[in-house]
Amino acid sequence: MSNALFYLEKSQNEPTLDYRPGSLEKGVLKNQLAKMRGTEIEIPLIIGGKEVRTGNTGKCIIPHNKHHVLATYHKAGEKEVQAAIEAALDVKHEWENVPWEHRAAIFLKAAEMIAGTWRPVLNAATMLNQSKTVYQSEIDAACEVIDYLRLNAYFMTQIYKDQPFSSPGGWNRMEYRPLEGFVFAVTPFNFTAIACNLVASPALMGNVVLWKPASTAIYSGYYLMKIFEQAGVPAGVINFLPGSGGQVGTPAMNNEWLAGIHFTGSNGVFNDMWETVAANIRKYRAYPRIVGETGGKDFVFVHNSADIDSLVAALIRGSFEYQGQKCSATSRAYIPESLWPEIKGKLLSEIASIKMGDVEDFTNFMSAVIDQAAFNTIKSYIDYARNSSEAEIIAGGKCDDSQGFFIEPTVILTTNPKFKTMEEELFGPVLTIYIYKDNELEQALRLCDETSPYGLTGSIFASDRKAIVELEKRLRHAAGNFYINNKTTGAVVGQQPFGGSRASGTNDKAGSKINLLKWTSIRTISETFIPPADYRYPFLAEK
Repeated sequence: MSNALFYLEKSQNEPTLDYRPGSLEKGVLKNQLAKMRGTEIEIPLIIGGKEVRTGNTGKCIIPHNKHHVLATYHKAGEKEVQAAIEAALDVKHEWENVPWEHRAAIFLKAAEMIAGTWRPVLNAATMLNQSKTVYQSEIDAACEVIDYLRLNAYFMTQIYKDQPFSSPGGWNRMEYRPLEGFVFAVTPFNFTAIACNLVASPALMGNVVLWKPASTAIYSGYYLMKIFEQAGVPAGVINFLPGSGGQVGTPAMNNEWLAGIHFTGSNGVFNDMWETVAANIRKYRAYPRIVGETGGKDFVFVHNSADIDSLVAALIRGSFEYQGQKCSATSRAYIPESLWPEIKGKLLSEIASIKMGDVEDFTNFMSAVIDQAAFNTIKSYIDYARNSSEAEIIAGGKCDDSQGFFIEPTVILTTNPKFKTMEEELFGPVLTIYIYKDNELEQALRLCDETSPYGLTGSIFASDRKAIVELEKRLRHAAGNFYINNKTTGAVVGQQPFGGSRASGTNDKAGSKINLLKWTSIRTISETFIPPADYRYPFLAEK
């Protein structure tokens, strides 16, 4: 053990590279994209540090060029999940007894690797397999991943420093133990950074992890796993298990040593996981920690004092960056009748200028949605609006999956505030707008608060401070991340801890120490220096 009290300074957020014409980073990334696009790889499972090939395989493709295969990956089944549980439990005792500063050093090294030579690799993997433009990938696969790794190490020290006070004659202290068992991390396709955090935050706190990546983001997940290994994460601490939810999730959640679930994905899947845990509750060694973020139906509410230019920019960025495939993406907007004519003109004009295509063309603002299933679902909503007497498609609406899964940035205007696309999550580049009368502000606020079951992100646009105060108060429970005069997306690690409630999840605030606390089981230790030698209290001396 070290005879010192170590500490970490709170780091600054990783600066975003610009990829301007002629820049060094652009040239390096372009070369990396060409190299990875031109090389098909094989992706094994990684269990206990060993590569495992099952022969049951799937393909990693490029969504904007769907016939191009990047990799063949092997899928895990019950046998491999059981092997991963055994491998994780075998190293659990050793890992949780690694001094915290050495656990921190491993993940801080991973951050430095990604900030350096691995940056173009992780960016290229995310751009190709998840169809992210260069800027969307840079803020995700580079900056946010680095921020999670660096700042979580700092947040860990803040947790460890939180100690109780002691009375004279004794010493009270709290030990932040890892959970007993393994954590099951289920990660989504849309953010490489979320995959990193869901896996690394429990591991940082001394836990062992089974990782099931989304089938549409295995390619970037594999490179992230290689970074963890090269940074020094011991074999068995993180086990990489691509495969279906049933084949991987069912045996993992049926195991008595399930200690926690770290999840980002759909509301329906998360509900199923809760029900599975509930059904198995009597077999577990301890009550599993369940942390999940499940999506949203994120809103922009506009007051008639709003600045129109900044609003239009926020609507476009919030709705259409990364094809609307963000849990926080703007999906519905409430606009006062008095501002609508001017907003409409500017919004449609700006949308008409958006370029969409291959992410390797850096002039494109958008690319393809993630896969055929997503394309079909989003298209069905657009078709529903097109055939409804309560809606009008005023921008976009075209869908083309001949080469890749492309859907135009689409704006639906509805006369029904409870229209289907105002209520249900689409997870695509579709914004639905409802126009309210200026003198019906109160009713419009009620609609905004009550229409959707979700409560993830939302923003208000107003210049009138009195209106800002009132709107902030009235929409208190409508969003866990609430923005004033800004888009609904773009939470920064350490600056805007992320998460929502209602049907949006458990609101355990990724990007803060709140999330890390979920992966600890606190032991209070109370030491008495000179304990009493007689059971009698002074009050017993007289009747």
